[in-house]
Amino acid sequence: METRETDKDLRDAQNLPYDPETLRRINEHPCYSPEARHTFGRCHVAVAPKCNIQCNYCVRDYDCVNESRPGVTSEILLPGDALERIDEVVSRMKHIKVVGIAGPGDPLANEETFETLRLVHEKYPDVILCISTNGLLLPEKIDILEKYGVRNITVTLNAIDAAIGEKIYSFVEYGGKKYHGREAAEILLKQQLKGIEEAVKRKMLVKINTVYIPGVNDGHIPEIAKKVGAMGVFNFNIIPLIPQYKFKDVVPPTNADKARMHELCAPYVRQMRHCQRCRADAVGLLGKDVQNEFGCCGKGDGSGTGCSGE
Repeated sequence: METRETDKDLRDAQNLPYDPETLRRINEHPCYSPEARHTFGRCHVAVAPKCNIQCNYCVRDYDCVNESRPGVTSEILLPGDALERIDEVVSRMKHIKVVGIAGPGDPLANEETFETLRLVHEKYPDVILCISTNGLLLPEKIDILEKYGVRNITVTLNAIDAAIGEKIYSFVEYGGKKYHGREAAEILLKQQLKGIEEAVKRKMLVKINTVYIPGVNDGHIPEIAKKVGAMGVFNFNIIPLIPQYKFKDVVPPTNADKARMHELCAPYVRQMRHCQRCRADAVGLLGKDVQNEFGCCGKGDGSGTGCSGE
């Protein structure tokens, strides 16, 4: 059933009235097309260590080679070093079509993200630039994302009810202040929805990531799908919880649970069913990462070694 459904999702996407460039950004991006994952790869560059929220399921790890999950990287790169890494990757792997910044913190909370985007956009204007964010700063940063050619954006949206959101986030830092509880969840949600709305209005392809947390937001996920589908997002990705930090004792959903949740959400928005929960430094095809084949960062922009801990 899964193959049939994902094939249908791809056909639906190809039949939508998109311009050729937008179709390319669908059909060559492994997260936006279930078929592209077999043919086209991505290069994530970990230039964004800082985060402006604390999710109760998130642990960021550096110098880590043994885990494959969001928030993990083997090193932190400076912008110039990231460009050198991309140079090396694309010279050796012609199927790399996407350059993404997905952490290990929130890309929009790190100025290094925007310098990296500028460098990559100038040198590789045809590459698909992609950002994954919690959305807190998306309304403020969307102009500069558009300027540097970012047209594919992923927003992690775990709740559209602040009463549920406050169970998921320990704090939110915004406007120079730290917020907790319901107030933090309300600020984050307002910014997320505003940013998603603006991105869709600018004809960016928006993917929503929702972490499936049993006993917390599981009964709420179809409502999230309904909301974002009505807003015009492109697809919806359900990520099973990896138990850690404050949710370390939560039993994660099974594959069957995830499949059932996709079916509940499918009437509202196109589903992404093939997520591999990528590292912040992932390179290659989905599920076939080869980031360990690429050595430590090079000289880069001359502002330092670029590696964490050096």
